[in-house]
Amino acid sequence: MKKTNSIIKTAKETILIESDAIANLANLIDADFEDAVNFILNSNGRVIVTGIGKSANIANKIVATFNSTGTPAIFMHAADAIHGDLGNVQKDDVVICISKSGNTPEIKVLVPLIKNYGNKIVAITGNKDSYLGENADFTLNAYVEKEACPNNLAPTTSTTAQLVLGDALAVCLLNLKGFTSRDFAKYHPGGALGKRLYLRVSDLVENNEVPKVNESDSIAKVIVEISEKRLGVTAVLNNDNLVGIITDGDIRRMLSKTTEINQILAKDIMGKNPKTISTEAMAIDALNTMENNSISQMLVVDNNNKYVGVVHLHDLIKEGIF
Repeated sequence: MKKTNSIIKTAKETILIESDAIANLANLIDADFEDAVNFILNSNGRVIVTGIGKSANIANKIVATFNSTGTPAIFMHAADAIHGDLGNVQKDDVVICISKSGNTPEIKVLVPLIKNYGNKIVAITGNKDSYLGENADFTLNAYVEKEACPNNLAPTTSTTAQLVLGDALAVCLLNLKGFTSRDFAKYHPGGALGKRLYLRVSDLVENNEVPKVNESDSIAKVIVEISEKRLGVTAVLNNDNLVGIITDGDIRRMLSKTTEINQILAKDIMGKNPKTISTEAMAIDALNTMENNSISQMLVVDNNNKYVGVVHLHDLIKEGIF
């Protein structure tokens, strides 16, 4: 038990140390941050993000965030840069250089080379008075009082601070560019996330059966239609106009009241004014409507409000949206 308590205590201390440091970053945001964002926004090149050691790992993540939110970026390892990879830096590119101390040998070699190329440097460093901090065009203060490591050695709090500043840059750029969920979908077409952003109802119903009966059809025909189309529902039409819906639940409720069904017609048990959704609606909207109304299928209509099919909860589950 004592060992367990010690683990929990250490975990909580680590989280609190890092969270306090991150909260303090808000106090360190200054005009250099704003100027850096505006310069990147108005530049004609890409963002090159570089660092060494654990800062290089953070640089990779920042690059991924930039690319997924509409700011073209590439990663360049600081050590590799001075051994040939500096060719990645092209005219008009902006270089973000990440270093806790700002005084590592690789950084001291790299910074003047970049400046000789005429590229602007944005520093993310915990030491504004360092070589990097003083020679960068824009310096973002990533100062932390201490690492979460009990020896104050392993990069923990400092790398978290670097990552947060990278996120802040990306989100500021995203907002200024008016980057929307549709834009996001273009960069994330795969997986459930992408499908939530681009998949439409029309994509789901195109291969489904289209169950339908006329309002004057017998219940026997309704039962056959629902059974054959296997969607648990059928639309009810009058001269091709949608007037109602019958679900397998409606059939069961009818049979629980009477077995004399020969004289019953579709219009006698249909639900009027059924909930519908447009083919152009997003699939996620269909899911939300189903959840809000505790239903498992919806009738789909086109732009002219003509019935075209059924979207079922199983379609959404199959696509990984649910």
